[in-house]
Amino acid sequence: MIKKDMVVSIKYRLTNGSGEVLDEADAADPFSYLHGHQQVIPGMEQGLEGLKTGDKTQLTISPEEGYGPVNEQLKLTLRKDVFPKDFKVEEGMQFQADLGNGSRGVFNIVEVGDTEVKVDGNHPLAGETLHFDIEVLEVRKATADELEHGHSHDGHEHDH
Repeated sequence: MIKKDMVVSIKYRLTNGSGEVLDEADAADPFSYLHGHQQVIPGMEQGLEGLKTGDKTQLTISPEEGYGPVNEQLKLTLRKDVFPKDFKVEEGMQFQADLGNGSRGVFNIVEVGDTEVKVDGNHPLAGETLHFDIEVLEVRKATADELEHGHSHDGHEHDH
């Protein structure tokens, strides 16, 4: 049964409100995470709690339980000359920046002009209601190593 300190492997399909597939993981390349360690969005963790291998579920997750609402303060227009000379500024690129409160944030370059660059520090799925179709493939106790490191050692960890 899915509970804190269990490694969970799932296959899933993530769609937005229009039914567009945003992400998926299948049985050949499942998504694995350590439950109860903030490795997935809160709504997914709550929705999977108590399920077991073979269970299927559909979750609709609000922005507040997902990647948060859009924060307009993270949409900025910067002068192009603030970027290092050797940094190729292109639409779609990402970079990290100091947020001024001791933390760093990831920004996406959304538009490049002659002298200005528009960037957005919101998660690409901020403000979205997320729709997950999920099948639990495996649930097992985490190893001591996994608990010490705070993440699953199964395959790849996705950012969900």
